[in-house]
Amino acid sequence: MLRVVVPIVVLVVFVYGLIDLIRTDARETKGISKPAWIVVQIVLPVIGAVLWFLIGRPRTGSAPAPSTYRHPTAPDDDPDFLRNLEQRRRNQAEADRLKKLKAELDAKERGLGNGESRPGSGETHDSGDSAQGTDEVK
Repeated sequence: MLRVVVPIVVLVVFVYGLIDLIRTDARETKGISKPAWIVVQIVLPVIGAVLWFLIGRPRTGSAPAPSTYRHPTAPDDDPDFLRNLEQRRRNQAEADRLKKLKAELDAKERGLGNGESRPGSGETHDSGDSAQGTDEVK
């Protein structure tokens, strides 16, 4: 049983140490450079992994702050998107309101243009003695 457990433990330590080393940023390694650490771990599997964990691995407190890492966010979690969405909604509501007011104004003008005289429009009504007629231009 010992002949099975020891190689499995050695393999697990080697693979875990190598994966941890590969995932670590090159600027955060201590002691020697990252490629040198990889060579040490491959040449001396168990000793290299133990040395990596004791000497070369960055401390957990020295990890970059989570606020410096910008990961993609869902649209409903992004405050800029929500702010722009609210602004677009307001702009659309204002545009709809203006369209409605314009349609009402056009309807009133058409209603007044169908024979109703507008007060103060400057139109004069002659008794028919005038030979010259006036055409209203819209």
